[in-house]
Amino acid sequence: GHSADTLTWMPEGFTPYVHQATAFARLNSALGRPQPTLVTTGTGSGKTEAFLLPILDHVIRARRDGVTGIKGLILYPMNALANDQAQRLADRITSDARLAEVTAAIYTGEEVATHTVVSKDGLITDRIVIRDDAPDILLTNYK
Repeated sequence: GHSADTLTWMPEGFTPYVHQATAFARLNSALGRPQPTLVTTGTGSGKTEAFLLPILDHVIRARRDGVTGIKGLILYPMNALANDQAQRLADRITSDARLAEVTAAIYTGEEVATHTVVSKDGLITDRIVIRDDAPDILLTNYK
């Protein structure tokens, strides 16, 4: 058993800050329907983890239950931020064996190198793969 403020999957050795644990308790799909959640805290204090870790936890469970298609859509205001976060997500997925099955893509409309799989080089960028294979998580911009 685990408490409401922890997820089924978490990075090895990760101890959440209070604002992250509070978000986890609201966003944990194992506990029912995730609740609308707003996290406001300083730069570099872990806002991304507050929503990204519950998404990854949900993706692992949904894949195990045979759910296909996009399970998380992450919108960013600027391509630069989306690209930075995409690399962080690629690093996380490729460095944790428990995430080996997770697929993630980025689509911003920019001309970028084509990737058909998640690797250390980045997330999936190939439009045909995104359209036909529907990654678990899609990062994009909202311009």
